[in-house]
Amino acid sequence: MSKNNISFILHKPQLSENIGACARAIKNFSFKKLVLINPKPIFPNDKILATSVGAKDIIKQSKKYDNLEKALTKIDIVIATSARFRNKNIKHINLKDLKKINFKKNIGFLFGSEASGLSNEEISYANYTLQIPTNPNFKSLNLSHSLIIIAQYVASIIQLRSAPFKKSKKIKPATKKDIQSTLSLCIKNLDEINFFKPKEKRPIMLENLRNIFYRMELSSKETRILSSVFASLGKKR
Repeated sequence: MSKNNISFILHKPQLSENIGACARAIKNFSFKKLVLINPKPIFPNDKILATSVGAKDIIKQSKKYDNLEKALTKIDIVIATSARFRNKNIKHINLKDLKKINFKKNIGFLFGSEASGLSNEEISYANYTLQIPTNPNFKSLNLSHSLIIIAQYVASIIQLRSAPFKKSKKIKPATKKDIQSTLSLCIKNLDEINFFKPKEKRPIMLENLRNIFYRMELSSKETRILSSVFASLGKKR
């Protein structure tokens, strides 16, 4: 079990100070991976480096992407943080439930922008949504505060855990890239038969499809089987 398996993903962060503070929080608990998607400030900049204090190395080795899908290709389990309950068929967990997560896999904790959090479309890429218990009348947490709470809790789990997860070594879990590829083939076939209608409902239908695919804990073999099925269906037309 390694802290190198864990990434903290900031989706469209707006403030340089928060990005720097997040980097500092990541290093506080000996994590290393910071991922940014479309940050609003120029990245990196002097304010980010200044507020990261001794965590400039985290900033320098961080990765930046222009969309969420690209950022998740090497992540096995995505846990999206949200202060709001989502009326979606997705597993909602709390901090204590993190003890059940297999931290031998590549885990990504996804955080939304300071102003609006994560949209339902962005949540649709997640395996779980995580809510940090707060005052029900004042749920909003600063981005870096949310991250540091989760980082501390996960660090304590990793340090205390002794019993390893037992699973057949022959079963290789599908990567997000595998799932994305399978889903793309499914969508291509559905587009060809004009499945998404009326057209204005296409975005929500795609969102629901992603919820289904990303929630399933598929193996790489299962994604190959599904891809083969979708490809064969396309040929028969």
